[in-house]
Amino acid sequence: MGRPNAGKSTLTNAIIGTKIAITSNKPQTTRHIIRAVLHRPESQLVLVDTPGLHRPRTLLGERLNDLVRATWSEVDVIGLCIPANEPVGRGDRFITGELAELKATVMAVVTKTDLVNKRQLAEQLLAVSKLGEFAEVVPVSAVSGHQVDTLVDVMTGYLPESPQLYPDDMLTEDPEQVLIAEMIREAALEGVRDELPHSIAVVVEEMIPEGQLMKIYADLYVERSSQKAIVLGHQASRLKQVGITARRQIEELLGTRVYLDLHVRVAKEWQRDPNQLRKLGF
Repeated sequence: MGRPNAGKSTLTNAIIGTKIAITSNKPQTTRHIIRAVLHRPESQLVLVDTPGLHRPRTLLGERLNDLVRATWSEVDVIGLCIPANEPVGRGDRFITGELAELKATVMAVVTKTDLVNKRQLAEQLLAVSKLGEFAEVVPVSAVSGHQVDTLVDVMTGYLPESPQLYPDDMLTEDPEQVLIAEMIREAALEGVRDELPHSIAVVVEEMIPEGQLMKIYADLYVERSSQKAIVLGHQASRLKQVGITARRQIEELLGTRVYLDLHVRVAKEWQRDPNQLRKLGF
């Protein structure tokens, strides 16, 4: 866990070795609790990727923070992700203070080490170690893979003994429809203006198998008509590109050909409307 854009989802994907969580350089990309399973001969790690803890400006933001805090009470080890290339800030101090109250083992994971030199990394490790009482401080780079295996070894050392929780072939417990909706949202996030990412939500309405083809019907929701125009692009060119990008990833996920039907709809101020939030799965 950590504040928005701390590299949590990219690290989750690097540990699992395949794409489970969507990523973006826009903060607050993750909106669901994502459970990914790493199988090793002597252990099974169930990684729980959470939304970034932040100061909420909407009802959606409040609900995402509630999700994060509810998850804390269910886990054995917490990795607080702090980027190597950003100064330790008020958000990191606030989160560290909250974590100090928990029973779980808390480690600091210094992410994005590929973006700094050795001197900067040493300074950041020192700053992070002064933040609180961490069981470990581990620097990693999800992009280069540096120390990812070391992090897994360290986390495993703090796990309790238990029976195997998931079958060997299970990589995530998320339903396919949730993963597909997230892939479409990730494709839609590419190239849109900074104010738009939080306003996009995706719901997969139907999945209909027809022989070797999977037909998928999905709706992209935005909050205003002006945003709909941005997502569509000139003569729907941007939406077409979203469909091409998302379909490629979905075909990889499902292992079959996909027909993807996308529509953009306006749900006015959905981030602040409890009824709309419920309809959109929050």
